[in-house]
Amino acid sequence: MLKKKGFKGILMLSMVAVLVFAAACGNNTNGGNATNKNTGAANNATNTPTEETAALSGEIKIDGSSTVFPLTEAAAEEFNKEHKDVRVPVGVSGTGGGFKQFCAGEIAIADASRPIKDEEAATCKTAGIEYTELTVAFDGLSVVVSKENDFIDHLTVEELNKIFVTGSTVTTWKDVRDSFPAEPIVMFSPGADSGTYDYFNEAILDKAGIRNDKAISFSEDDNALVQGVSGSKYGIGYFGFAYFEENQDKLKVVPVDGGKGAITPSNETIKDGTYAPLSRPLFIYANNKELERPEVKEFVKYYINNIGTYAGEVGYVALPDEQYATEAAKIQ
Repeated sequence: MLKKKGFKGILMLSMVAVLVFAAACGNNTNGGNATNKNTGAANNATNTPTEETAALSGEIKIDGSSTVFPLTEAAAEEFNKEHKDVRVPVGVSGTGGGFKQFCAGEIAIADASRPIKDEEAATCKTAGIEYTELTVAFDGLSVVVSKENDFIDHLTVEELNKIFVTGSTVTTWKDVRDSFPAEPIVMFSPGADSGTYDYFNEAILDKAGIRNDKAISFSEDDNALVQGVSGSKYGIGYFGFAYFEENQDKLKVVPVDGGKGAITPSNETIKDGTYAPLSRPLFIYANNKELERPEVKEFVKYYINNIGTYAGEVGYVALPDEQYATEAAKIQ
């Protein structure tokens, strides 16, 4: 009886094993087909370029601040090495000129050395242009004189105001400080479309405006300002820190006393804000509609992710890494 019972048990176990094996084989066969299909899909995904990996092409028009120009030009040149079919022309019409084109929908990105003004933002809104503001670096607006100038060791904010403010009666250096020579002051300034002009007007002149008489010359071209100041022993001008560094062989930067002693612009004093009141952030503004174009979005992402490296190379001060992360998050 025990043997008979054992045989039936073995038989039943064998039948179960066969059924399980058959079921398993069936499942493996189906599983194999599923695996093959999935593998094919994965291979297709790998072989078919996505929007992110597809070759980019097209044109990205940029214009605006001459101060931000070296940063954007550096980013454009490096981006073009990776994306040779994307053209990125960068113009220099001044911050105000850039915003005029930007709010007219003529360019994808505006370079700006100051935040957008309320009236400019209103113009963009009327035109249906929404945008993203991105901070890209710090700059120290630098007051400069000729290398031949041997009498200025620093200037106060009040003295700068006296020299440049509209309606000023100052004509000679002696009018500024008794110890200075009685020689005519020759002034050089960015034009009214420049964000640098606007910033100087606000920080130094309390928005009273810059004088406009025969003693002062205006130009949107910072290189023209460099030539003007360097060519005049009694000249004075101002522009971004990068242009001073690029031309320090022929210019002398003037330490500025904003009330806490004379401070010279440098990477350290600009970044920590002690070079007051002439430290400032720099911006780019991206048209949100243009950001829907893959080449524009990739360029702006590239700009923010790499500009901290280029900033020092072209004479500006990089933002802290965490701030670049914050700016990058705005693009998504």
